[in-house]
Amino acid sequence: MLLILTKREFTIDIGREKIQELGYLHKNVAVKYLMKKRRSLLMTKNLEKIETLFADLPRKISIIGKNITHNYEVIWERQGVTEFEGSRFVFTLKQLDN
Repeated sequence: MLLILTKREFTIDIGREKIQELGYLHKNVAVKYLMKKRRSLLMTKNLEKIETLFADLPRKISIIGKNITHNYEVIWERQGVTEFEGSRFVFTLKQLDN
């Protein structure tokens, strides 16, 4: 049996704002959003702005679907300290509900 998923509409709630996003699964929508945040950190050269952006990263995120809401805790870590250290900002998602 072949299961075909269609894109659905989700709402990303990070506490201070809500964002509409299309996606297939709750976790994939969360990862896509967090990767965009991470990319903005990696592309910024100003060290003061990096510190501000890092402090503003979401620590809890809720992905609201039509029927189900999944809540995640986001654990951010700094990996490297030099400019081209690779993935300097990595995150781990921990699901808070079933």
